[in-house]
Amino acid sequence: MLSITNREFNETIRTPDGAELPRSASFDLDKNAPANSVFYCERLGDSDYREVGSENFLQKLKESDAKQLLIFIHGFSNLPEPDIFPRAEQLQRLFDAKEKNLVEIVPMIWPCDNDLGVVKDYWDDQKSADKSAYSFARVLQRFMDWREEQREGDPCIKRINVLAHSMGNRVFRETLRVWDRYDLANGVPMLFRSTILMAADIVNEALEDGQAGRLISHASRNVSVYFASDDLALRSSKISNLKNMVASRRLGHTGPEDMGKVLSNVYAIDCDNFNNRYDFSAGHSYFLNDDVGNSGMVFAHLFKTIKSGRVDVGPAANRSKIL
Repeated sequence: MLSITNREFNETIRTPDGAELPRSASFDLDKNAPANSVFYCERLGDSDYREVGSENFLQKLKESDAKQLLIFIHGFSNLPEPDIFPRAEQLQRLFDAKEKNLVEIVPMIWPCDNDLGVVKDYWDDQKSADKSAYSFARVLQRFMDWREEQREGDPCIKRINVLAHSMGNRVFRETLRVWDRYDLANGVPMLFRSTILMAADIVNEALEDGQAGRLISHASRNVSVYFASDDLALRSSKISNLKNMVASRRLGHTGPEDMGKVLSNVYAIDCDNFNNRYDFSAGHSYFLNDDVGNSGMVFAHLFKTIKSGRVDVGPAANRSKIL
């Protein structure tokens, strides 16, 4: 499985003189500060990684049999093993069971903490999420430059989608904000076909005009916001954010605060009827399968969105759906 990370390795950041990529790599789990460098990697097995470099990475994606790419940005307090890669592989299996070679999952791994308690981890991870934006903005620009280089010869025409879960939505929001500020003169391009904001741990006004999250709508053909009012993790998030004088409800808890204030490509999907069935008892990671391995209602819905490039919400004027 290919992946991108700004989490530090135990190995030196710079490839030693005379050495060539790919090279073996291992994560330094004692460090959760984002590295200034970005590493393009491949996972060969459990805790078995190698750095392949951006050129090899992009070429592998281009040569993949998958028709589309899905960048998976994980939530807080997640480590590469046993959290991020097993979940990404689970997501890949669900897609493959529905339609082989439709999607290739590409985890984007940012450094989370996992040591001194949930509340401290949460604050540490917020800082890490914000700082990771500078690394991942370079990834987006690298891809844009590479795609432009390919245009005259054999262009890569794969669709790109994003699934951001929990605090991964903060990473995504900040990445677009930094990219727009430092690299783009004419605003963010519509790089993503379908963007899935799953149990998003950002304020519920985030997609409105004047908010940093507005760029998510600009960068996407369509934006699906999945939310559940009894998501216990996001209830805790709201309480934790009071420390920073942020009292707003979370997007993954209520959906957009006012659908009239978001762009017309934003859709709200209410998952309150069943989220705890797929993630008992937190009701936060409800987009995969149930306790006996069956794909869930959310996965079925987002699969249809990614396959078709359109969001099924019934009457077009409504832009909301209760699953």
